[in-house]
Amino acid sequence: MQKVRVLIVDDSALVRKVLSTMLESDPGIEVVGTAADPLIARDKIKQLNPDVLTLDVEMPRMDGLTFLENLMRLRPMPVVMVSTLTERGADVTLRALELGAVDFFTKPAADLANTFMEHAPEICAKVRLAAGAKPRERTAVAKLDVAPRLSADAVLPRAQTAGSRGGTRIIAIGASTGGTEAIRVVLEAMPPTAPPIVITQHIPAAFSGPFAARMDSCSAMRVCEARDGQPIQPGHAYIAPGSQHLLVMWDGARHVCRLHDGPPVNRHKPAVDVLFRSMAASVGAATIGCLLTGMGDDGARGLGELKEIGAPTLVQDEASSVVWGMPGAAWKAGAASEMLPLDAIAARLLALAHTPVPAAARVGT
Repeated sequence: MQKVRVLIVDDSALVRKVLSTMLESDPGIEVVGTAADPLIARDKIKQLNPDVLTLDVEMPRMDGLTFLENLMRLRPMPVVMVSTLTERGADVTLRALELGAVDFFTKPAADLANTFMEHAPEICAKVRLAAGAKPRERTAVAKLDVAPRLSADAVLPRAQTAGSRGGTRIIAIGASTGGTEAIRVVLEAMPPTAPPIVITQHIPAAFSGPFAARMDSCSAMRVCEARDGQPIQPGHAYIAPGSQHLLVMWDGARHVCRLHDGPPVNRHKPAVDVLFRSMAASVGAATIGCLLTGMGDDGARGLGELKEIGAPTLVQDEASSVVWGMPGAAWKAGAASEMLPLDAIAARLLALAHTPVPAAARVGT
């Protein structure tokens, strides 16, 4: 199999050396060159024609975001950002994903060599997958004119649970690689009266708060990082914190967000399978399950559990996904009833929100 050819762009000689050693430990990756700043990188891209670029944000002569914006306009190619675990690092990285970067990994503040090597399998996997990703220009989606939201009665849970109650559909969305932009496209198209949305996006703890704030600024819905015990309301979207699983539970009077500090599931925390399983138990067939772009297969099994109890389930199609791992796994397993391009998903979620829950699934409050 042909190796993925990588160009490393970072102003730190130590980072360039450590990243080169780590990436070349993977037999499927070849580091074809390094560059200390974007101007050098520009020339090396022309000379070396790499498959993937790893790009630091803060560099001399031209910052990473300006370089990325120019690159995606003039020569789109897969870019994996190297970020810092700071508030500014989170904001800049999210902006880079908006501009077209495929994915990111974080640069440790100390013990660079050992920490990078500890995460080598994950970082190498991101770089390999990025080579097959399709960089996308920022997608503009017009706000939709929609009819008033229809509520649904509480529904029967899976057989092993006691029951679920409530008066509204709840949309559950899972995503990973490419998901920050895919989620933006969906939320921008939602009206302020949209049904509640709960979201698990694979993201580090330092990034989930800034990500939620960014989504709140671009959506007519109120978007926030979920808090334990927070009531789930129409017109609101709740994003899982980057260090805890998000569950939806019935507290006797209403559905609420519950945060769980359990072990990683499918190597992820938060995990989409955890969210979807909690929805199957507490919301049942009134759930609308949606799996967006992402690497791996987290969420595929949970989406199947939702489909089994009669909940509508859909996935993003391969052509519009940055990485068709999670939605692809769900589709191949028969866990999704529908597959749609990204720009059609919001409208379909809203249409499904207005469909009645089957009478056999409803439970009185």
